[in-house]
Amino acid sequence: MTRIASAPQPPPLSPRTRKLLHGAIVPTLLGMAWPNILVMSAQASTGLIETWWLSHLGADALTGMALVFPGFMMMQMISGGAMGGGISSAIARALGGGRRQDADALVWHAILINGALGVFFSVLVLTFGRPLYAAMGGQAGSLQAAMLYSNVVFGGNVLVWLMNALASVIRGTGNMFVPAMAVCLGVVLLVPLSPALIFGFGPIPPMGIQGGATAVLLTNAMAAMILGWYILAGRSVVRPRWSGLQRRMLADILRVGAVGSISTLQTSLTILLTTALVGAAAGPDGVAGYGTGGRLEYLLIPVVFGFGGPLVALVGTNIGAGQPDRALRIALTGGVLAFLLTEAIGIAASIWPYAWLGLFGADPKMMRIGADYLRTVGPAYGFFGLGLSLYFASQGAGRLLWPLLAGLCRMLVAVGGGALALHFTGSLQWLFGCLALALVLYGVILAAAVHSGVWFRATRQQPEPQQAERPTAAAPCLTAVVPT
Repeated sequence: MTRIASAPQPPPLSPRTRKLLHGAIVPTLLGMAWPNILVMSAQASTGLIETWWLSHLGADALTGMALVFPGFMMMQMISGGAMGGGISSAIARALGGGRRQDADALVWHAILINGALGVFFSVLVLTFGRPLYAAMGGQAGSLQAAMLYSNVVFGGNVLVWLMNALASVIRGTGNMFVPAMAVCLGVVLLVPLSPALIFGFGPIPPMGIQGGATAVLLTNAMAAMILGWYILAGRSVVRPRWSGLQRRMLADILRVGAVGSISTLQTSLTILLTTALVGAAAGPDGVAGYGTGGRLEYLLIPVVFGFGGPLVALVGTNIGAGQPDRALRIALTGGVLAFLLTEAIGIAASIWPYAWLGLFGADPKMMRIGADYLRTVGPAYGFFGLGLSLYFASQGAGRLLWPLLAGLCRMLVAVGGGALALHFTGSLQWLFGCLALALVLYGVILAAAVHSGVWFRATRQQPEPQQAERPTAAAPCLTAVVPT
């Protein structure tokens, strides 16, 4: 006599995961992108709010902020974009493949990785900040202002990393709304808190430029507490599960996050080195002009991440579920949308540069250099948006070689070509032309590579051994004949 025994069925996919796998691409992407654009624009606006208030302290404070801002934005990009992308990608692929327990265990691994890296970078910048800012053109009062701001904001840098780890965990499930609301609440708090700490209010003594840094840390701490409560209270798709440190889970995050960090360092190093070139050619006023104009380029990063976060989750989930063609369509669709948005911003900035620059000062030299930068580089912003969106999509696919190569090409053309242009012409205009060319090459190279199918060449030639065993929502119920 025999009986039919059903094999254990995989846990049912959540409605959110099913939408990532089967929903219409453009509505799903736009629906996920708008809260993410909101949150990342709000996060970037913290720097703009700080810059606006600190500009009231004088030119030294404005230049000091311009020196620190690239490094602080690099921390934001690595913790939220590179390592954050590794976290979101690992969780998305686990959920898409039906590995719910792995997704839960990845939460603690994400917190430990970002916490350790936050401490490491704090020590690094606190130790070597002064020579770095001096090399970028900081002098006398501007260098002192940079150090006052840097020591506070990087002293509490771990709070930024932990907040971005928690936000990335939630984004990996396809939920962009909760991280958006947490960060937006922090920005709402920053608007009154920043001037209160900088200039003093009631019993609060004026702290000057250090007050601005303190306000940034306090708002990040508040956002981290909100996100931590949301996860620990069991309201997220994933629930923290401590099963000890596991090498494969650390590797799953780091193999995407570490390579992504190199790509982010390339972007930040490009801006740091070109800032140094401008400082050597035009002095602190040139740094202020280029830094103020270039801050709009930094603002594009969180705007593109509005699409990038959803792309990591969508591409990662579909890759995990064995749907490579849909993953590629999602990536290219996101790239086109990001191109259109960032190109519109760049064209507007090139036509009306003083509308942006006038927010931060009226120094004639600063305004002239900033306007030259925006008129030359602004029309190439769309290619930066295209390449950056495909970088995030590549994180979801776990394939980051081509983003790394495209970023290297951008750095060589911008820094190497810019240095040669300055050497032979002495003109910042030619340097800015090299920066524009570098952005065009970055976007075109990466778009051509992704469109050609570089993500899937190895897997299509040699399919994954476990592909047939991976549970999906559409898998039929397997049965076995068990003797009795």
